[in-house]
Amino acid sequence: MLKEENSVGIRIIGTGYDVPETIVTNEDFAKIVDTNDEWITTRTGIKTRHIATGQTLGYQIGARAAQMALNDAGISIDEIDLVIGTTCTPDYLTPSLACMVANELGAKKPACVEINSACAGFVYALDMAKRYLSDDDYRNVLIVSSELLSKMTDYEDRSTCVLFGDGAGACVVTKSDDPFVSELGSDPSGNKFLFARGVEPGNPFSKEPFNPESDGFAKAAPHKLHQDGREVYKFATRAMPSAVKAACEKANIDPDELDWVFSHQANARILETAAKNLKVPLSKFYMNIADYGNMSSACIPVCMALAQREGKLVRGQKLCTVGFGGGLVYAAAVFEW
Repeated sequence: MLKEENSVGIRIIGTGYDVPETIVTNEDFAKIVDTNDEWITTRTGIKTRHIATGQTLGYQIGARAAQMALNDAGISIDEIDLVIGTTCTPDYLTPSLACMVANELGAKKPACVEINSACAGFVYALDMAKRYLSDDDYRNVLIVSSELLSKMTDYEDRSTCVLFGDGAGACVVTKSDDPFVSELGSDPSGNKFLFARGVEPGNPFSKEPFNPESDGFAKAAPHKLHQDGREVYKFATRAMPSAVKAACEKANIDPDELDWVFSHQANARILETAAKNLKVPLSKFYMNIADYGNMSSACIPVCMALAQREGKLVRGQKLCTVGFGGGLVYAAAVFEW
């Protein structure tokens, strides 16, 4: 039995996911950049990914994932007190993803908030949900993680464009006596290793044009993702197992007692290294990177929704969710299914 951090915990009572219909293979990428299936598969473990085309927006696939989670939980949107949206690829600067999804689902007045903790966003949202549920005003929280990474992928950069896919995952979280512990943190000195610039400042009163390199960040295409793969890999292989160990220590269990680890799907080699460092069998790491690629904060909830539908989740199992990404941030949580 996990140790309770305090008297109020959480339970996930519904999961859902949605991905665009268009599937892009490694062979498709070989037609637009100098790469091939063997190069991509060997270095990343990715074979295909889903990419949004046409008029598809992130809040739309997020709403479909959320409705699936509500149906799975057996509750209506009117029973949701708080909607937390996580994304680093919002459709709008405002309104938030949470507000857009809430409206799409016909919600009347839930509290809505959006967070950007990059690829660790879902774990941060779980932690946030737990803290809101400690308050008597909140009973049920809907988390929606929706990402259209194709919007900020630089398709001329062969080292990064093959990594990313689009998708959304969601879950319904309710107040429970079940224990929940977390370990959140960052190495903000690494913020230059993974970034995408936003809207540049400018107004009629500016006397000179804005220089996008004035902040010391690398030169990158406007609004496109830039990644120092070597540095991010070093951070991930260090921070991920460290966060899992810290969360497990708070829960008073050893990592090898976990039934499942639901990790951010950045690179198959990172997961293999983390499993080795944790001395946890790789078979306990749920992996779908080969079929979906890196969907940022949507990775973990999509994995959980798929695992549930594959019959791999049983009530009482000990789960760990762990993410890492731009910031550089990391987060791990340990709880019971």
